[in-house]
Amino acid sequence: MQTAVIQQLLELNNTFYQTFGKAFAITRRRIQPGITRCLAGLNPTGDWLDLGCGGGTVAEAWAKIPGRKGSYLGIDFSPLLLDEAREVVKGLDAEGILIDFCQGDLASLGWWRGLDERNKTLHGVSLPASGFDVISAFAVLHHIPGADTRRQIVDQIHAHLKPDGLFLLSVWQPQNSPRLLARRLPWEMVNLSPSQLEEGDVLMDWRFSLPDQAEQTGLRYVHLFSLDELHSMASSAGFEILQSFESDGEGNRLGLYQVWKKHLTTKSADDHALFPST
Repeated sequence: MQTAVIQQLLELNNTFYQTFGKAFAITRRRIQPGITRCLAGLNPTGDWLDLGCGGGTVAEAWAKIPGRKGSYLGIDFSPLLLDEAREVVKGLDAEGILIDFCQGDLASLGWWRGLDERNKTLHGVSLPASGFDVISAFAVLHHIPGADTRRQIVDQIHAHLKPDGLFLLSVWQPQNSPRLLARRLPWEMVNLSPSQLEEGDVLMDWRFSLPDQAEQTGLRYVHLFSLDELHSMASSAGFEILQSFESDGEGNRLGLYQVWKKHLTTKSADDHALFPST
C-alpha cells in the first residue's frame, strides 16, 4: 500500500476519534465479554501493557481482579479517551497496583521510543527492563492500514515481551453481521479507489445519538482479518497461537480473540485451558 494512502486512512481514523472520542467512550463503558474472558484466564500478577487502551474500561477491570499485583500502562493516541481513562481509574491505585497512561500513536512505529523517553518510571517504579508479561491490543490492529505496518507492530510487541510472555488481541468481524455489512461504504466517498487498498480493507460508518439529539455519523477504516492472515503474522514474528475464540455482539461472533505466546517450545494441557468456555 502506498505511503500516501496509509496516511490518508490514518488521518481518517484520527479525525473520527478526535471528533467522536467522548461519544465513543460512552458506548464502550461496558467491558466486552471476550476481554472479561481473557482477564479471567491470566495470572493476577505481572506487568501489563495495553495498546489502544481507550477510555479505561480494561484498566478498571484489570485493577479489580482479586489478588491483582503489578503494573498497568495504557497507551492511546486520543487525548480525549486518555482523559476519560484517567477519570475512570481514579482511586483504584492500591498497594501492589500501579496504573498509568501515556499518549502514543501505534501506527507511527516510533511509539516505543516515546514510551522510553517519557515513561522512564511508572509512579516512581522503573518500567520492566526485561519486558512485559502481557501486551494486549483489543480492537486495535484492524484500524492499522497496510500489512507491512501491522507486521512491524507485531514484531515490536514480540521484542518487548518477556520470554514466554503473552500477546492478547481481538479484531472485529463485521462480516458476521448482515446489519453491519449493510453499512459498508464505497471508497469513492473518501476519494480512494478499491485498487489502492488491500484485500480485507473496508470503509464503514459509525452512528451515535444522545436523547433529543440528531444522529451523528463518522467514517472509519477497518481491516477484516482472515484466520490465515493472523496465523502468518504470528508465525513470522515468532509467536505461537495458543487459543482463538469468538465473542461479543450479535451471536457472540463480532469479535475474534486470540492468545499468542512468545517463543513457545512445548504445549501443555494448562496452555490450552487458559480461557475456559463460558
